[in-house]
Amino acid sequence: MDRISLSGVTAVGHHGVFDFERREGQPFVVDAVLHLDFAQAAESDDVRDTAHYGEVAERIKDWITGEPLNLIEALAVRIADDLLASFTIEAVDITVHKPQAPIEVPFGDVAVSVHRARPQLATTNDAVRP
Repeated sequence: MDRISLSGVTAVGHHGVFDFERREGQPFVVDAVLHLDFAQAAESDDVRDTAHYGEVAERIKDWITGEPLNLIEALAVRIADDLLASFTIEAVDITVHKPQAPIEVPFGDVAVSVHRARPQLATTNDAVRP
């Protein structure tokens, strides 16, 4: 499977369980890996035959800046589900980074990752025989 990687989509969001996180906001960074077949796009050389990464970035930014969620896990799943529904991709990996998470000890980053894929259709060879 071919891949498009989009790293470091950054925007200020208001996600978190604490009131001050929702009030003040903070940066969130999202990385996305889209799994798809490039065969048609390579043949046509037409952006309509692939997942337009500019549009993917805009959708990710809209989720970051959109309705606040308590958990970055919820944000990651919503982004993944939306990209699967909106683009002709077979699977997606999403990592949401919260580099300014309210943690009392020094740390470099907090991130969650999800993988979502389209359900595979059963073929006649996959069917269970009586």
